[in-house]
Amino acid sequence: MNDTAKTIVITGAGSGFGALAARSLARAGHTVYAAMRDTTGRNADRVADARAYASAYGVDLRTVELDVLSQESVDAATATVLAEAGGLDVIVHNAGHMVTGPTEAFTPEELMAVYDTNVLGTQRVNRAVLPHLRAQRHGLVLWIGSTSSRGGTPPYLAPYFAAKAAMDSLAVSYAAELARFGIETSIVVPGSFTTGTNHFVTGGHPSERTVVPAYEERYAGLMDQVALRLAELAPADADVSQVADAIVAVVNAPYGTRPFRVHVDPVNDGSEEVSRVADRIRAEFLTRIGLADLLAPGVAPS
Repeated sequence: MNDTAKTIVITGAGSGFGALAARSLARAGHTVYAAMRDTTGRNADRVADARAYASAYGVDLRTVELDVLSQESVDAATATVLAEAGGLDVIVHNAGHMVTGPTEAFTPEELMAVYDTNVLGTQRVNRAVLPHLRAQRHGLVLWIGSTSSRGGTPPYLAPYFAAKAAMDSLAVSYAAELARFGIETSIVVPGSFTTGTNHFVTGGHPSERTVVPAYEERYAGLMDQVALRLAELAPADADVSQVADAIVAVVNAPYGTRPFRVHVDPVNDGSEEVSRVADRIRAEFLTRIGLADLLAPGVAPS
């Protein structure tokens, strides 16, 4: 058990990485709010599952209605958590949406929708929770990224990849801007997990179908080929629970020791190597311009 229990909110925690992490963090002794939308509708079963899990394991796993597409919903969820738990220590930006298909086939509005969930959703959440974290002078903002931001990327996933790259860039900038408030940043970077999540099952496709046939002539069955080859690259022991384990390890690490970036990449697509260089250059540049203190939080929690 964790002797320093924290109150944690995880967005998009109805399934996949979010649901696994919520359960793992609750087992580690934290108060965890698995945030999801439509808790009385299509996600009612997931709410019931979380309640049953909490009862079966004797852990503090709760659910809260939160739609990252709505600032009103995010604000209400934050108010609920603060009222019920009396505080908030960690926000996990996990909510995301994937789409597959030829990039040309997506309308600008469809690309905007992917960006809305994966990027603007984090901004809505930050605007709700950061005033509280800044006031208390400590906290952790944990972003669930993607190796696609810097690693080898297969085609037909461009809207998702572009949004995750934008989210990563946002996270990096936020890290420096929050450091003097004593707020830590960590980015957990999962690679390709072809089983154990619903990304591909629940992912969207372009609604306009006139372009797709032209690509099918040259790239017939490409998405299935990509999924098969990624599965072939993954080691036998690759499991999505490794992402949840990484999240728990970051949350449980003592203040001031949390890693800036953690890769969980069974396929090893090269993202870790590229990120290592990029993060080193960032650190060197901030030091050169006299802002080295922004590389780590400078205000110890009371």
